[in-house]
Amino acid sequence: MSAAKPGQFYKLTGSGNDFVFFELAERPGAHQFSMFGADWIRALCARGTGVGADGVVFVVRMMPGSLGIFYLNADGSQAALCGNATLCTVRLASLLGLTGEITILTEAGEIPGRLVNDQPEIDLDPVKSLAADQPVTTRPVSARRIGFALVGVPHLVVLVDDVEAIDVMAEGARLRHDPMLGAPGANVNFVTLAGRMRTYERGVEGETLACGTGAVATAALLVAWGLAKSPVSLTTRSGSKLTVRFAEKTASLSGEGRLVFTGQLPQPA
Repeated sequence: MSAAKPGQFYKLTGSGNDFVFFELAERPGAHQFSMFGADWIRALCARGTGVGADGVVFVVRMMPGSLGIFYLNADGSQAALCGNATLCTVRLASLLGLTGEITILTEAGEIPGRLVNDQPEIDLDPVKSLAADQPVTTRPVSARRIGFALVGVPHLVVLVDDVEAIDVMAEGARLRHDPMLGAPGANVNFVTLAGRMRTYERGVEGETLACGTGAVATAALLVAWGLAKSPVSLTTRSGSKLTVRFAEKTASLSGEGRLVFTGQLPQPA
């Protein structure tokens, strides 16, 4: 398996949640990504010594108007879905010459996407396994309420009075591995009544500047708690906004998807 343009990459950001994209000539099976190796992914995503990113996205042009993507976290682990990476894929599609409505094939299923007023928007499946009150082993003192939602990947949502007062690294790491969530754990989102949110992402194992699926999970819990109505606007750690609209059969997410730069990796000697 080789890239269509070996070594060439695109660096994109979605509200500060950033990714390195490679275009492949054909879509491989998931097991074939082991050839890249977790060490290579970690080195590529390392800030200061690598390109720097929260994850790596491999893109394949499928049938007309369709892209297949495979997403790996910064630690080399696979994630079935990443909301901001998918928003960025909509932007990349336009740069690759795809116009109008596109279909993005992810490990979590097919996702329709489009540009609306030059802003990426995607339609996700309805939120699943929503629990307005999720028990945890040790509840943070500052937590007013804790819920759970599955948006392709699992998320805890913790309602707090002040996200700036939260030690996201400590509280996020502890909740992310809470025994009551089972072995895979979950991403952890802290949110206020005003819609300011901060996220601890598994696979990155730290705080990121934004999280698309986390925004959908957070919006769903705010609505379930009676604290918000669709559409829900959330302010990410970067200061950028993500908007979530709920319909009967979809949860639409819109937000930034921006090309930062293109580059070329050096070839092995």
